[in-house]
Amino acid sequence: MNPVAQANSDTTAVRKGYALDVEALDAWMRANVADYSGPLVVEQFKGGQSNPTYKLVTPGKCYVLRKQPPGTLLKGAHAMDREARVLVGLARANFPVPHVHGFCGDPDVIGTMFYVMDMLDGRIFWDATMPGVSSGERAVLFDAMNKTIADLHDVDPEAVGLADYGRPGNYFARQIARWTKQYLDDEEAGRDPYMDRLVEWLPSNIPDGDDPAIVHGDFRIDNLIFHPTEPRVIGVLDWELSTIGHAGADFAYHAMMYRMPPHIVAGLGSADRTSLGIPDEEAYLQAYCQRRRLEGMPDYSFYMVFNFFRLAAIFHGIKGRVIRGTASSAEARERVKVLPELMRLAWAQVPGNKG
Repeated sequence: MNPVAQANSDTTAVRKGYALDVEALDAWMRANVADYSGPLVVEQFKGGQSNPTYKLVTPGKCYVLRKQPPGTLLKGAHAMDREARVLVGLARANFPVPHVHGFCGDPDVIGTMFYVMDMLDGRIFWDATMPGVSSGERAVLFDAMNKTIADLHDVDPEAVGLADYGRPGNYFARQIARWTKQYLDDEEAGRDPYMDRLVEWLPSNIPDGDDPAIVHGDFRIDNLIFHPTEPRVIGVLDWELSTIGHAGADFAYHAMMYRMPPHIVAGLGSADRTSLGIPDEEAYLQAYCQRRRLEGMPDYSFYMVFNFFRLAAIFHGIKGRVIRGTASSAEARERVKVLPELMRLAWAQVPGNKG
């Protein structure tokens, strides 16, 4: 297992400041989770920059618990109720998500709202080049990712009880305003000239048209669980940023892997994609458009700029939580060291820009 995978997929004893009231949690599990039986042992996953995530171990089964981080939270962030709701909704469409056993909005149980879901047994690729996989299988796995995100964007929100999951229309204006405000308000994390330029450029270049859909918001290869032996996705994780949004923008976020150095997030960087059996970016985009019966994606370049800006804003928020001591991951301080590079990359996506 490579170091990134080791750092994120392992569990450890619950870290200082993140302890749960195991007795209270056990009582809640007995009352709310069918077929639950203790005793209960709680471990904490090392990965996860935003919401603390725990492995709940019992003699018969393992579960996953996600909760809000401790400390002061930004308004609207870490909405565990939304995460649980979208998982339940998508399960109705047979979309591959873990089964949710229950949501608890009462902070008196373990200190914050939380939900409990199944722990899925499968493969997580923390490296987008999928080491150890043959080129033939790699090509099919990439196609499975492509199919999964296309299937997500074809889910009818109304049919799965999510018609009011987000506000329709003006997606980019609202998102740019949201992430700009978060960036500007977090004075402790500081300012950056590239981000300041994007704050000015993005609102003036929003394209016309819309493609409303349920969007994941963080659809990366390392948020997917593949079947242990078959080339298919059995679970999509981490729905904190999901909403009713713009499908093309959500796809472009996923496709950032083609332009992303692997030391920032799971990206292909300068990998030799031909020898690896990975389709190039244009072919991957065409496959998605074909699946969704689209003639093309003329505003794809704008979507890329927007998504690099948005990711940089997210990392900027992580930096702020590190400074305030509320970042949930022990690796968060190391991770935000790439923020200046990510901000430069974001500005470099502007058409005609080189940095």
